[in-house]
Amino acid sequence: MLQSFNPKNENIFVSINGKLLPRNEARISVFDSTVQGGDAVWEGLRIYDGRIFCLEEHLNRMIESAHALAFQNVPAKEEIKKAIFETLKANGMRDESHIRLTLSRGEKITSGMDPRLNTKGCTLIVLAEWKKPVYGSKGIKLTTSSVRRNSPMNLDSKIHHNNLLNNILAKIEANVAGADDALMLDNHGFVSETNACNIFHCKNGKLYTPHADACLPGITRKKVIDIALSEKISITEKNISLTEIYNADEVFTTGTMGELVLADEIDGRKIINRSGEKLFDKLFSVYRKMTDSEGEKLPF
Repeated sequence: MLQSFNPKNENIFVSINGKLLPRNEARISVFDSTVQGGDAVWEGLRIYDGRIFCLEEHLNRMIESAHALAFQNVPAKEEIKKAIFETLKANGMRDESHIRLTLSRGEKITSGMDPRLNTKGCTLIVLAEWKKPVYGSKGIKLTTSSVRRNSPMNLDSKIHHNNLLNNILAKIEANVAGADDALMLDNHGFVSETNACNIFHCKNGKLYTPHADACLPGITRKKVIDIALSEKISITEKNISLTEIYNADEVFTTGTMGELVLADEIDGRKIINRSGEKLFDKLFSVYRKMTDSEGEKLPF
């Protein structure tokens, strides 16, 4: 899975601290915390037919992540929304768009690790692009990475931070293996998530997903769990081994960037539906109805 450049994004406007700039002029300081240490938090937002799906949930998570990292002078939620709406309006984006929303600790007075060097407040970046779900509709191939997903005893994965080297190292292994993404395990060898998405599997008409201990408890993940409960589908969070994943009837990943997508193969093992139960189509159908009708309406 390799994203390609969309010519429609050549002349987009990017918002930095509320100021709209053409793509080729959008810059942040070399003293910004994002550059200095990956010291930032982020969210991915998707636009459907004039609505931002799960906007409140994403903003709440970003603000909570910033609080966990002790950011100071975090912009108010309404200020963040204003910057988002203005960026989308400037780009004429009302559908088939994705926002990378970044909040850094801000600019430092001199290079260094100490957060006390940040005296200018946070940096807010709204990067909106024309971007459809990145995996398309075909199934993906996964390979298990030797890189373990962060646990709370290292850098807690519940903080949606910009320091993504843990995931990038796993993605490099997937690239070398010719897979679309990497399947990452926790420190005990149980399945955690992929380098980019949460993961579910179906077996004999029941749905399973890993505990959110060494993975991000994703917003799309939560939507799928809610759908399962509303549709009377058994859903269990548990420790899951690779053997269980290899022998699942269906395996799929979830995330804002790629929505819901089936995995056809993992570590050279084809996913074979021996029970005949197909939950993915049902879950995705309900999810699509949600994206078609829910979300905060754009004020333009």
